[in-house]
Amino acid sequence: MQNWGIPRRYLLLVHSIGASRTGLFGFCLVSVLALMAIFAPWIAPYEPTQVDMLNRLQPPSWSHWMGTDLTGRDVFSRLIWGARPSLQVGILAVLIGLPGGFAVGLLAGFYRGTMLETILMRIVEIIAAVPLLIVAIAVVGVLGVKPIAMGPFTITNEIKIVVVLGFLYIPGLARVVFAVAAAEATSDYIRARRIQGVRDFTLIVSDILPNCLSVVIVWGTLLTAGGVLAEAGLSFVGLGVQPPDASWGVMLSEARKFIFSGEWWLLFFPGLAISLTVIGLNLLGDALRDILDPRHYTGPRLD
Repeated sequence: MQNWGIPRRYLLLVHSIGASRTGLFGFCLVSVLALMAIFAPWIAPYEPTQVDMLNRLQPPSWSHWMGTDLTGRDVFSRLIWGARPSLQVGILAVLIGLPGGFAVGLLAGFYRGTMLETILMRIVEIIAAVPLLIVAIAVVGVLGVKPIAMGPFTITNEIKIVVVLGFLYIPGLARVVFAVAAAEATSDYIRARRIQGVRDFTLIVSDILPNCLSVVIVWGTLLTAGGVLAEAGLSFVGLGVQPPDASWGVMLSEARKFIFSGEWWLLFFPGLAISLTVIGLNLLGDALRDILDPRHYTGPRLD
C-alpha cells in the first residue's frame, strides 16, 4: 500500500481505528461535524441570522429540513453554524492547556519526591478543587460578555471562554502526564542514560515526553468533549455566544419556551447535535486508549 510519505506509525493508527467499530463510528461522527463547521458558509442553505417572520415556527419541510424558529430563521443553517463555536472552544482550550499540563506534569514526575514536585502538585490540586464550569461562569460574569478592545486586538467572549477553560484543563493534563513521567523517571533505561551523562533536560524532552503523548492524546479527546459541553452550558445561560449568532447552547436556550407547546424540533436537533458530538469524541477517545495501550491492544503494533 502506497503511503505517500506518511509515517507507518500513523498509517497503522488510522488502520486500527478503522478496524474498531466504535472507534470508526466516533471518528466518522467527529469528522462530519468538523467538516460541517469548516464548510458552513457553503453547506448552510440560508444565512444563520436571516429573519423570515412569515415562516416562523414552521415544522421540518423540504424548504426547511429542520424547521424554523421563533423569528423564522432556518434551524438547519443555525445548527451547521453552531458547530463552529462549540468545536473551536473545545479544541482550542485543550491546545492552550497542553503546554502547561506537559510542563507541570513532566517536571513534577521527573523530580518526584523533591520540593519542586510537592509545590507543583499542590498548586494543581488547589486549582482542580474548584468546579470547572463554576469558575468559567464566575470569570465571564465578572469580565462581561461584551468584547474587550486591547489596542489593535479585540478579545471576544469566545476567546475569554477558551482561555479560562484552557487554564482549568492544566490540572487534569498535568496529573496524567505526572503519572506517566514518574513511572518513566524510575525505569532502568533512564538510569542507564543518566550514567552515560545525559542531561536532565534531554532526558525529559527526548525520552520521557514521547512516552506521555499517547495518554495525552486520549485525555485531550475527552477534554474536547467537555469543552463542547461547557460552551453549550455557558451559551445556554447567556454567558457564551450572544444572540443572534448561532450556537447550540443559544438554540437550546431560545427553545426552552416551547417545551410544552409542540415545537419539538427546536429542542430536538441542537440537543441531538451536542449529544452526537460528545458521544463521537468519547468513542474516539476510548478507541485511541485501547489502541495506544499495549496491555489491551492486540492488533498491529504502532512502533
